[in-house]
Amino acid sequence: MAERRQVRWPLATLAVVALLAGLVGGLVGGLVTRFTTGTDGEVAGEPPPRAEERFLIHEESAVTQAVDRAIPAVVTIVSELLPAQDARGRSVEETAVGSGVVIDERGYIVTNEHVVRDSVRLTVVFSDGRQRQASLVDDDYPFTDLAVIRVEPGSEGLEAVPFGDSDALTLGQTVVAVGTALFEFEGTVTVGVVSGLHRRWPRNGVIMEDLVQTDAAINHGNSGGALLNTRGELVGLNTTVIRSTEKGQAVEGVAFAISSNTIAPIVRAIIEEGSHARAYLGVVHRDVTSEVAGTAGLPVDHGALILDVSPDTPAAEAGLRPGDIIVRMGDYELDEDMPFINALARLRPHQTVTFVTYRDDHRLTVDVTMGLR
Repeated sequence: MAERRQVRWPLATLAVVALLAGLVGGLVGGLVTRFTTGTDGEVAGEPPPRAEERFLIHEESAVTQAVDRAIPAVVTIVSELLPAQDARGRSVEETAVGSGVVIDERGYIVTNEHVVRDSVRLTVVFSDGRQRQASLVDDDYPFTDLAVIRVEPGSEGLEAVPFGDSDALTLGQTVVAVGTALFEFEGTVTVGVVSGLHRRWPRNGVIMEDLVQTDAAINHGNSGGALLNTRGELVGLNTTVIRSTEKGQAVEGVAFAISSNTIAPIVRAIIEEGSHARAYLGVVHRDVTSEVAGTAGLPVDHGALILDVSPDTPAAEAGLRPGDIIVRMGDYELDEDMPFINALARLRPHQTVTFVTYRDDHRLTVDVTMGLR
């Protein structure tokens, strides 16, 4: 039998061999893992998601999370109105339905003024089915379509939607509308983009200002509902949808929301002070247009025609009379772009302002010290 020789390797040499073996093993293991799972951890044979797919997944997740946070604070408002009479003189009960948003855990809810107008009884329905009676705190009509109501004490566990910064919105940004569509589909969610910022739109003798335009689907019943960013913050209150132009042309995908930066100071003043201070004049007026001027034979084709002056008001004390036409209020010339209510909204209570008026064909100036609404 041949004798075997035992070879003794130096310790340094053994260490080098062990290191090389570890490196080779790691390389082989990495290649196997890469082959079986893909470069980003995907399963072998399945292509990795493209960048736009990863973005969509992230965006959809943000939308669902925003809705999740906001849904408990978006409510349905049922407004019972004074009975009306039908053609035969019979009493008919009427009900209006809209949406609202809890903005304070103490039970304060912001909505559109037209949702609660002429209401004799308000019922708030929460997303979990709870119903609570509510009362009107105050509104900002006719300056804005905003009102604040409050549910009765004992409505524990309310969640509020935080205000976002509407001035931080950008065109094309994703927004989410939540409300009660078609008066019966509570918690309806629609998604769109910011289509325009700081829009103006005339309605009921006032130009609504600083509106957020969106193409998110808004329907009857959505009035007073939330327009959210993907962080779940309130950036607007849905208020109107444009269905057609003045010439009857059909319009699609144009809805407006009152911006959060318009809403916030008004509702905070109503909550903290009971009302939002506005200048008061004390007249009933009609906006003058070229058509009105031509029909009535007025000396000017713009301004505010005074129809009535209430006694003991700033207008009465300044000597304004029915038939006078206000054409300027301080720095604001009255015309189609600046109707009477918009100019009045820019004045301060107790401020003394120079009015320019026409009485018959005579141009007059008069100083008026505004009252407090």
